[in-house]
Amino acid sequence: MAGDGPAALPVQLVEQPRLQKLKEMFISKYGSAPKFYARAPGRVNLIGEHIDYCGYAVLPMAIEQDILIAAEPVQTQVVQLANTNSSYLDFSTSVNNIQINKTKPQWHNYFLCGLKGIQEHFGLNNPTGMNCLLDGTIPPSSGLSSSSALVCCAGLVTLRANGKTLSKAKLIEFNPLRATDVRLPSGAAFVIANSCVEMNKAATSHYNIRVMECRLATKLLSKSKGLDWKKMLRLHDVQTKLGVSLEEMLTIVEEVLHPEPYSTEEICKCLGISLEELHSQILSQNIQDVSTFKLYQRAKHVYSEAARVLEFQKICSKAPANALQLLGELMNQSHISCREMYECSCPELDRLVDICLQFGAIGSRLTGAGWGGCTVSMVPTDKLSMFLKNVKKSYYQMDGQRLAGENNSLFATKPGRGALVFVEA
Repeated sequence: MAGDGPAALPVQLVEQPRLQKLKEMFISKYGSAPKFYARAPGRVNLIGEHIDYCGYAVLPMAIEQDILIAAEPVQTQVVQLANTNSSYLDFSTSVNNIQINKTKPQWHNYFLCGLKGIQEHFGLNNPTGMNCLLDGTIPPSSGLSSSSALVCCAGLVTLRANGKTLSKAKLIEFNPLRATDVRLPSGAAFVIANSCVEMNKAATSHYNIRVMECRLATKLLSKSKGLDWKKMLRLHDVQTKLGVSLEEMLTIVEEVLHPEPYSTEEICKCLGISLEELHSQILSQNIQDVSTFKLYQRAKHVYSEAARVLEFQKICSKAPANALQLLGELMNQSHISCREMYECSCPELDRLVDICLQFGAIGSRLTGAGWGGCTVSMVPTDKLSMFLKNVKKSYYQMDGQRLAGENNSLFATKPGRGALVFVEA
């Protein structure tokens, strides 16, 4: 229903310097004014890391940093894309011949994903062309979902340009897909701190290996319990088929899997398949050369992290007097699990978490895929000012080169400040 779609807000551009500047750049680029603007926020994952692709719920929160696109529908069926950041090159393509090169994570491909998603969802046979100029304030490769925000914003632009609407979504579960509001307790702010270590998960094998390790753990656990392991892809599927709790799944992991890395030969022996079958039927193309996998650690993290998400939501719903302390403990446990079981942290993230806890954070953890990017810390509001001052001095000002050029290294955000919106030109 149209009424369920993202909000459309009329504004005076003279009161919005960023929009005014974007409009002027758009006119300079395309020779005409934009007809509307679309905004999609970045997000910070409060808890629930590396479990979504295993079928479990996550708990992200929108932040104020965003992707903003000025757009103008045009008569030609051509999409022209430009970016206020000159590091990202201009791009144009026919809307009826969208080609996305999956081997190259170029910025315009994320826009094309959003456009193509809307085009296919509505079966648009004659989509309108567009001129678009993008501006972003989300630090790239920081674990704050700049690429996802770009995909969402591109989808919003495509919806608006073609006169379509979709109902908005919020927090995500996957079995079935649904969104649920979680009311966070008062008295604390969430502070996002950028380690300034950039990690593009699309350009490394870390992420893909973790996904495969979870899939292999799924198959070995399924085989040990007499399930049809060939059809099992996610750790959540094992729990569902067995009809047991997350705590019971952790016990099963202890019983079935061993902490030592599994060789491909051992995996084949456990599953009763050949090495050729493993490579051709299970392992993805981009990790064919990996010879050992850690299954016990990955499964332990996923099941324990999924339990922490449920407990986090439960605490928020009941709001006990010590809610902040309980939530902080869960965040701390999450970081330890990410660091030790999933091995997706890095020295800079660990150091930043320690500094945040030292200067008053109740809980602190890495956020996003890891191996770089940001931490998120829950800080009592009455300690926020001193916290920001001390963390800035202890982490960023010890390395002037790191601090220089990082305008969004440290910032506080409160729940409910992000939104998907259209702004009328």
